[in-house]
Amino acid sequence: MRKFVLVLSLLSLIACTEGPKKEQLQIVCTTGMLADAAKQLTLGIDSIQLITLMGPGTDPHLYKASQADVLALSRADLIVYNGLHLEGKMNDLFKKLPAQKTYAAADGVAEEDLINASDYPGAYDPHLWFDLSLWAQLVDSLGERLAILLPEQSGKIRTNTKNYQQRLLETHKWAKTKLLQIPENQRVLITAHDAFKYFGRAYSVEVRGLQGISTTAEYGIADISALADFIAQRKIKAVFIENSVDPRAIQAVIEAVESRGEELKLGGELYSDALGGSDGPAANFLGMFRYNVQTIYQSLKQ
Repeated sequence: MRKFVLVLSLLSLIACTEGPKKEQLQIVCTTGMLADAAKQLTLGIDSIQLITLMGPGTDPHLYKASQADVLALSRADLIVYNGLHLEGKMNDLFKKLPAQKTYAAADGVAEEDLINASDYPGAYDPHLWFDLSLWAQLVDSLGERLAILLPEQSGKIRTNTKNYQQRLLETHKWAKTKLLQIPENQRVLITAHDAFKYFGRAYSVEVRGLQGISTTAEYGIADISALADFIAQRKIKAVFIENSVDPRAIQAVIEAVESRGEELKLGGELYSDALGGSDGPAANFLGMFRYNVQTIYQSLKQ
């Protein structure tokens, strides 16, 4: 019922806010990763205002739009969202909006490059940002969409896009080299929810998550026990918590492994579905990515 009311409120606000042209175009991005990409692609352009709905440490799978969000969305000239059901509780909201106002960034990635997230065809994993070669694809398409919104700045946007893609691909190459230094038997990333499949495929890391790709998935004692057995048998050194996920799940896994007579340390906190605070190492996307790689490397190397 609340979702229905928010949709009606948004549609009403859109109808009421049509009027004189604003001095700045407003671009609303759902996640910090998308907002940072949009920021990089519009460097040096003063005619836009970027708004991020989901702040540091926010879980997009569980996020619910507030009345303030509805107001921001109603005023937006363009709404950039991830798509592939990442923003689970907001999907209906986006479907009700005029198509020219919304852009699903995941549409910029070729379907054959997506990872199926379940036994159901077309149910794809939304965590595209963990493969920088795919994120570079997405950034290219986002740049073209922004160039349509700002045709007088299209040349600058395309130059910014090319420069940012180059930085992404350089970091992609660095991450491959860095992570391959971890012995293969220890190159195993274990987290609370299964957000790192693209990361694992791109950087030759075996990935295990206690929950599914969404934090709405439930887990039980049997799941904890099975994961603890795997860790004990493989002699895995460390597991990781995530900044946007309750750490109690991973703490339960550590206790279960220790009850089997094996040592297991907490390797640190990774940034999975959200950036970090403005004063930390994950204030922007590439900072977040490099921090994750360094944390994984330091915890798993022999």
